[in-house]
Amino acid sequence: MASEQKWMRTHNCGELREDDEAKNALLMGWVANHRDLGGVIFIALRDRWGITQVVFDPSEGEVLNEAAKQLKLESVIAIRGDVVARPKEMVNPHMPTGGIEIAVKELRVLNEAKLLPFLIKDPCEASDELRLKYRYLDLRRPSMQKNLLLRHRMYQVTRRYFDDEGFVEVETPFLMKSTPEGARDYLVPSRIHKGKFYALPQSPQTYKQILMVSGYDRYFQIVRCFRDEDSRADRQPEFTQIDVEMSFVDEDDVLRVVEGLMVRLFRETLKREIDVPFLRMSYDEAMRRYGTDCPDLRFGMEIEDVSDLAAQSGFKIFSDTVNHGGKVRGIRWEKGAPLSRKQVDDLTRFVQGFGAKGLVTIQLKDEEISSSISKFVPPNIMVEMVKRFSAVSGDVLFLIAGEEKICCGALGNLRLKLASKLGLMDKGTFIPVWIVDFPLLEWSEEADRYMACHHPFTSPKDEDMSLIESAPGKVRAKAYDLVLNGSEIAGGSIRIHRRSVQERMFQVLGLDEATALRKFGFLMEALECGAPPHGGIAFGFDRMVMVFAGEESIREVIAFPKTTSALSLMDESPSIVDESQLRELGLKLDIDE
Repeated sequence: MASEQKWMRTHNCGELREDDEAKNALLMGWVANHRDLGGVIFIALRDRWGITQVVFDPSEGEVLNEAAKQLKLESVIAIRGDVVARPKEMVNPHMPTGGIEIAVKELRVLNEAKLLPFLIKDPCEASDELRLKYRYLDLRRPSMQKNLLLRHRMYQVTRRYFDDEGFVEVETPFLMKSTPEGARDYLVPSRIHKGKFYALPQSPQTYKQILMVSGYDRYFQIVRCFRDEDSRADRQPEFTQIDVEMSFVDEDDVLRVVEGLMVRLFRETLKREIDVPFLRMSYDEAMRRYGTDCPDLRFGMEIEDVSDLAAQSGFKIFSDTVNHGGKVRGIRWEKGAPLSRKQVDDLTRFVQGFGAKGLVTIQLKDEEISSSISKFVPPNIMVEMVKRFSAVSGDVLFLIAGEEKICCGALGNLRLKLASKLGLMDKGTFIPVWIVDFPLLEWSEEADRYMACHHPFTSPKDEDMSLIESAPGKVRAKAYDLVLNGSEIAGGSIRIHRRSVQERMFQVLGLDEATALRKFGFLMEALECGAPPHGGIAFGFDRMVMVFAGEESIREVIAFPKTTSALSLMDESPSIVDESQLRELGLKLDIDE
């Protein structure tokens, strides 16, 4: 069955074409499919390059044919044979190798596979838990390989682009100092310095600022970051950033460099052109029109403010809300009528999950306006509300009354839910937008102090500098986020580069001088040693690949992701460690059973 001749792969499984007819080829790969058609056996042989059909004909000998019959799915085999052009009526136009097949002369089974827990195919019918437990099998699926190869290409384009633009790639430490703000740190105990801990970096923020002080001018890094926070579809405890920093720049300079990268990424990975400069939208405008600072611009359904009309409506809930400083806002569902009582109830429960007390619907049919509030609101006010939304027969209006933040959040999420239901989120359409003019600070009721909206090193707008102490909530930041199809894929800012300004920022954040020096003393001192004006940005690389790949979760573009409870089901981490390891670190567990 197999000769003593040395077995060396001559081609991969996605390589051979009609021009290769009559060549002798040796392929290696996995048995993706097995068909026995009356003695002639067809195998789809797969590797990461593609699939080639190989054929075992009984005329080549009983031993070879019998061995082919016994092949199990996902076994690893090597075959040697001749490239044969398929008859025209047998050509498979859906496969790059569909014009040929290999007439097998020799077979070698390199490793027989046992019965697997699920079939290696798209779409996968296994549960997410099973997929993660057997990730090495899940990663064989064509869709997963396509995603990881896309990720690989995006890595390479990024490195080439920044090198072309004069950036220097510098690695920063994984073992660093724990600092306040942001999410919880992952802590690493020191064996040598017992009782002291390193933290895994949530980002290389302070290091890249130090590199600017060091005179490197343009830095980038593709870096792993860590945050001990709850996972969700677009968040993992460990994630990848494209980290960028530049000296002697303003906001426009950073945005131009990023837009150049995006043009290259779209062109070289998706074979698409994208227009620059990107649209810019203020934070306030994004919240007002879309209810979020990550607006998806692939569809309309913008939020309208009808507070002025609501105040005159005579409907007590509306008028009381406006009189107490709240808002009445809504969105239009084009051709959404008629809605059943159950549908309205379901949508009401949905918005209540975002803090709204209720949901008012106005349905239009022909010349009639139907709503539960019709008996309270004068007809002329109702007509004006309908005009405000440019609504026509068949449309439905959804109105929410409440604090501005609640109105924005509830309507923004309702907008996304309806768009998903209507299929308005075309995965083949990409609309980027810059969100700018963020608030520098936001008040935290839980912490009873101001918190940095981005991070404590973000520079205030020059014209708002005088308000830092007197009106912190009104100060705008030199900050910017890049949003693509409703996902924030990058965020950055111009940094504070003077110690005096950084000290004022720490004071507003409630950090006393001693704490600030303990946490950031090295940075504060560096700012006094000739720190240039600088700024930068960090891409959420996993999230960006997710959007490029048209996936709904970053787990689909990460090789070995964690579950939503930060578990790795494949290698069962986190795990218990030996007591001797703890003693060596000077640690003792105190856990309630």
